[in-house]
Amino acid sequence: MSLKRVREAIEKNKSFLVSAHVNLEGDAIGSELALAHLLKLKGKSVAVVNDSRVPAEYSFMPAQEYLAGLNEVERQGRRFDAAILVDCSDMGRIGAVKALAERSRTIINIDHHISNARFADINWVVPHASSASELIFKLYKAEKARFDKTSALLLYVGLLTDTGSFRYSNTSPSTHRMAAELLKFGINARDIYSLIYEANPYSDMMALARAFTQLKRDAGGRVIWAKLKRDFFTKRKIKIDVSDQILGFARSVKGVEVAVIFKENLGDRREVRVNFRSAGKVDVAGIAASLGGGGHRTAAGCTVSGNIDNIQKKVLGMIREAIRKI
Repeated sequence: MSLKRVREAIEKNKSFLVSAHVNLEGDAIGSELALAHLLKLKGKSVAVVNDSRVPAEYSFMPAQEYLAGLNEVERQGRRFDAAILVDCSDMGRIGAVKALAERSRTIINIDHHISNARFADINWVVPHASSASELIFKLYKAEKARFDKTSALLLYVGLLTDTGSFRYSNTSPSTHRMAAELLKFGINARDIYSLIYEANPYSDMMALARAFTQLKRDAGGRVIWAKLKRDFFTKRKIKIDVSDQILGFARSVKGVEVAVIFKENLGDRREVRVNFRSAGKVDVAGIAASLGGGGHRTAAGCTVSGNIDNIQKKVLGMIREAIRKI
């Protein structure tokens, strides 16, 4: 069993690199910091190194003392017995941390994406799990590690965000049982929700309002999409995840099967980030995988090189074809 092999590797090794995917969100941060907290409880040396910074809405989360900058770790010449990568469907998803992880003796992959490439020496991949945080919760249980307010808050954030506040189809009886157990440790569900979702600057709301004007329909209203070019972001500072906000709204429109957003990346003039959400009948993970990405059946994404207009036409064509088959 993969969980058993993960536990054996933790017992065997002394120093650990922990990382998660680029563009950090609640589950990535919660699962990696909760894992680091567990490793520390077991007397291990651990550094959490990411390609991306923690977004402002997650700055309240504890255990951020485990975070270390990649440049700092490289400058110190640190090497690790094992690298544990959480919430990553493939090695490329950890960005610039990949080279550091590959210098570890053992690479461990803990993930819940159906598109996971099983890239590591040890792969604990459970596609039916709600989140990476649910797997780290199970690891705590298997290790008979004591939960505290820190670990409970971290894992609850991961569970809350990856289930869409318990609204998505990955919410199960075990999801609610996990949430119930975590809430015993003095965390406040109302405060956590408010800190993540109800602390948006007014300027961000105005930017989001402008983004909504870019929404268009396709396939007889069964697809809603938006295209955001580079100048949308260079003209204004935006802290919220515009893509997630737009996709959530678009998917809520009656009759919509797929919502998709095309976003030019700021760092590369020839890269476009494509994010999908599905009402359930269309497997957007399959579409994303064919373009070099991945994810879940109802939520997926990919980064594609090329012109945003050409990519938009190609992807919309793929979505129309998928809708014709349902």
